[in-house]
Amino acid sequence: MSVENIAVSVQNLEKKFGEFTAVNRINFEVKAGEIFGFLGPNGAGKSTTIRMLCGIIPPTSGSGQVGGFDIIKEQHKIKENIGYMSQKFSLYNDLTIEENINFYSGIYKIPVREKKERFKEVIHTAGLEGMETNLTATLAGGWKQRLALGCALIHKPRIIFLDEPTSGVDPITRANFWGTIKELASQGVTVFVTTHYMDEAENCNRMVLIYHGTIIAQGTPKQMKTNGIKDEMLEISVASSQDWLERIAKIEGIKGAALFGANIHALVADSSKVIPRIEEFFQQQKAGEVNVRTISPSLEDVFVHAIEDYDKAELKTN
Repeated sequence: MSVENIAVSVQNLEKKFGEFTAVNRINFEVKAGEIFGFLGPNGAGKSTTIRMLCGIIPPTSGSGQVGGFDIIKEQHKIKENIGYMSQKFSLYNDLTIEENINFYSGIYKIPVREKKERFKEVIHTAGLEGMETNLTATLAGGWKQRLALGCALIHKPRIIFLDEPTSGVDPITRANFWGTIKELASQGVTVFVTTHYMDEAENCNRMVLIYHGTIIAQGTPKQMKTNGIKDEMLEISVASSQDWLERIAKIEGIKGAALFGANIHALVADSSKVIPRIEEFFQQQKAGEVNVRTISPSLEDVFVHAIEDYDKAELKTN
């Protein structure tokens, strides 16, 4: 990959808070113009990483470049050339919509001759025509989200960081927001997005999974699902599935089991041998209607499996 085609890169990036390691010597690259997912559960190190990349906090060790600028020596340059939207939407609730936009125009030093046009673009992007004088506090979550994105894009950055941008909004708003993200990427904008919603990862061109500050998996969605799990995956549909989970996990041939919605997903080496055992078990227990079938693993399956493998390896080490 040529240097010109790399929007973000980090080398052995580490952040410690006292004795606690929040980000543990991670390495990755983001191509220009792609949607890059930075995924993991809460507390995994996502926000800490994004704050280092945005020049908000310095790393303890390691290095990184964003848009060709050094994250340690050129933090001010990075801030001028990126967009950043935090999970709290970075808006001032006691200001009107118009005042929030004007505030960000000033922060990003938009030339006076361009302010009016940029203002119109943000209002149009957010779909807030006619509401300019409304207090931002009165907006529903989805509207606030669009306004925050518009403000983060007001200076037309080529790289935008979105930290948990769909946290706390409804599924329809989430889907619409991802449509906007894809449109940005189609225009050549690099989108670096953190999320703990694993279903959203399907929208990314590439991604990494971070857990306890360590990258434990990375690749395209297809690569993750193809290479992440070598065993077969079973879906077990049974009433009160949570009550059966521990007992299911003990059946011979089942390597691991977890709840997925109302069902149980189980990893097995040989489904032809294990499915009859599962069916026999439920018949003996008089569990009623049960359905067992092989399925293709989802990204959530892959991530749960990767996290379980990491935890098991840590237990052995310690």
